[in-house]
Amino acid sequence: MLRAWAQGRSLDNKKQRAEDFLPRALRAELPGLFDELRGLARVHSEHAGEDGSARLLVELADGQTVESVLLPRDGVCVSTQVGCAVGCVFCMTGRAGLLRQLSGAEIVAQVVLARSRRPVKKVVFMGMGEPAHNLDNVLEAIDLLGVEGGIGHKNLVFSTVGDHRVFERLPQSNVKPALALSLHTTNHELRRRLLPKAPDIAPAELVELGEVYARRTGYPIQYQWTLLEGINDTEAELEGIARLLAGKYAVMNLIPYNPTEGDGFRRPSWDHAAGMARHLHGRGILTKLRHSAGQDVEGGCGQLRARALGAAAGR
Repeated sequence: MLRAWAQGRSLDNKKQRAEDFLPRALRAELPGLFDELRGLARVHSEHAGEDGSARLLVELADGQTVESVLLPRDGVCVSTQVGCAVGCVFCMTGRAGLLRQLSGAEIVAQVVLARSRRPVKKVVFMGMGEPAHNLDNVLEAIDLLGVEGGIGHKNLVFSTVGDHRVFERLPQSNVKPALALSLHTTNHELRRRLLPKAPDIAPAELVELGEVYARRTGYPIQYQWTLLEGINDTEAELEGIARLLAGKYAVMNLIPYNPTEGDGFRRPSWDHAAGMARHLHGRGILTKLRHSAGQDVEGGCGQLRARALGAAAGR
């Protein structure tokens, strides 16, 4: 039953009904359990982007909402918490703090919803919340998706600001996901200001911890870098990236900032961002300049939820 649910299939698929070998009384309970799983989450609203993505505002059984993103090329980005405690100054999700953790089943339920709309071959744990702060439930979801859900292990991407518990637990897991580390700057003091409640790990140490995991799993670390005009798009930062990532098994993802109201940050021009990517390529750093999915619908993490809450409050 869990396999059918995680893969977005119906229990009526007779060709793959291992449940037929269970006792009759237990089989009789399965449809109700299946309905309970499907009731964990529903789509509250859907917002299509011009890039082929779609942002989903997902309502959980208790009425709380989180965001998922259907990504181009058969991927989905899922949330792991309602809110977030890290408080990144450029992210709307953390403004209200952490409201509650998502269960492993609620995390998988977002993948199931995505699969009801399109094929899913990659799951990124990069939506609302910090996965390291909900580690047991996130690892439970990863294990289910990697074993029963038919997702390749390297296509399960655990995104974190960096936490020593991650580097302790992930290598011990049955399913070892790929790792994305939110770096954002090579300057330790600036990182403390941008990510005020993240573990105080210096960028150089974070890269070294990531390198050990990358070599152990055979998956390159994906470093995430939200580009903020005049703050971390400078020549000094380019030199810092080239220094820290030289010879590392890594990919640098440059992601122009998705503006949110009232935080004072700006997105650099696309030409400037492209120039940064070219410079890093020239220094031997594999770099990808990425669009933040759903920018055209103002769907950065937390924005859909904030608009929905504001609309409800204004009624």
